[in-house]
Amino acid sequence: MEVFKNLTIQLVLYEDKKQTIFRCLDNFKNFKVIILDNSNNFKLKKEILKKYKIYKYILEERNLGYSKGHNKIAKLVDTEYLLILNADCIITEENLSNLYHAHIKYKNCGITAPTTFDNYNNQTLNGGLLPENGNRDEIIKIGGDTCFQTILGSALLLKKKDFLDIGMFNENLFLFYSDDDLCRKFRNLKKSVIQIHKSKAIHVHGISKVKNIFKGIYLREFHMTYDELFYYFLSRTHYEKYTKLKKKIANYFFKLILNLIILNFKKSVIYFSRILAFYKFNKLLKH
Repeated sequence: MEVFKNLTIQLVLYEDKKQTIFRCLDNFKNFKVIILDNSNNFKLKKEILKKYKIYKYILEERNLGYSKGHNKIAKLVDTEYLLILNADCIITEENLSNLYHAHIKYKNCGITAPTTFDNYNNQTLNGGLLPENGNRDEIIKIGGDTCFQTILGSALLLKKKDFLDIGMFNENLFLFYSDDDLCRKFRNLKKSVIQIHKSKAIHVHGISKVKNIFKGIYLREFHMTYDELFYYFLSRTHYEKYTKLKKKIANYFFKLILNLIILNFKKSVIYFSRILAFYKFNKLLKH
């Protein structure tokens, strides 16, 4: 099939469960796959290479994050198309072929993405409005291929040349909002972002994969706070969110100390992470 020759699957891992990765890779035995593991798990690499034929496998000694990890992989891709994929997003060869041919079909197409469902066949959140334009938590039922302002980064199919030409992901967005920023850049070039009705994938939201609960809380809270501020900073509309957060900082300090005293370490990490993110962004503004 044409799609096998023209498309590379790229995965960025960070403490993903082995069973999750295997379930994902089971669908790609006919594709080139490039993996970058941000947790530098040599044992996992050996197990994957024993079970699957992987085109390239990169171990990183430090966590590069979602954006920088995928940018690094994309430069190594030697096919016309690439699929940016999360290991917890399961898509079959047939559905991936539908995604690929839809991209070819539509003129001025920047990104195609599948329609996603949970394990019980309930549709899950994927396409929607950009964050600055309204509610982004609504699951929109579609009856055919539909253009959206943004698509979640769990599964994005695009041409390598387009991805590189547009500047790839903004590497200041470590974990969140990078998909929104990418979609906004494509739309600014009058290229469509399309959710494909006949391409289906399984993607379950909200499951933490980081083993250490405190590290998981820190990664989520710090990067959600900083990445949101930076995303709006890119369009020079960050002032309102920055001001709101600034007003909360003194209260966060109080809650941080209080929760340390009562030994509620989970909440302590939440407030510490948000405070740290604020000061990192504040430092950016001063430069």
